[in-house]
Amino acid sequence: MLRLKDITKTYVTEGFSQKALNKVSINFRKNEFAAILGPSGSGKTTLLNIVGGLDHYDSGDLIINNISTKKYNDRDWDTYRNHSVGFVFQSYNLIPHQSVLSNVELALTLSGISKTERRKRAKML
Repeated sequence: MLRLKDITKTYVTEGFSQKALNKVSINFRKNEFAAILGPSGSGKTTLLNIVGGLDHYDSGDLIINNISTKKYNDRDWDTYRNHSVGFVFQSYNLIPHQSVLSNVELALTLSGISKTERRKRAKML
């Protein structure tokens, strides 16, 4: 379902470059539970941002459902983020006065899904 093949990502600022990922390859199977572990600065967040379509890789390939993302445009990434992947952040980006269920439903609201279906999916998650 999801495969990273030799993914490299380097951040460059004012003449300094920091390689966050160096030819990382991982295969994730459908319905697999995976944990990304490592010390601070090891590239965990960068990896998750690339998998989530929030950041772009410099080289390699992210393959989703056997389709390369090398030629994805902004609309393709928007569709992927809107229909295929989601994040529940540790603390920030959650609305504190809303319940956990309501916070999960919010992303589905932005997708135009009916209230009944949103509640059903959020409870399932």
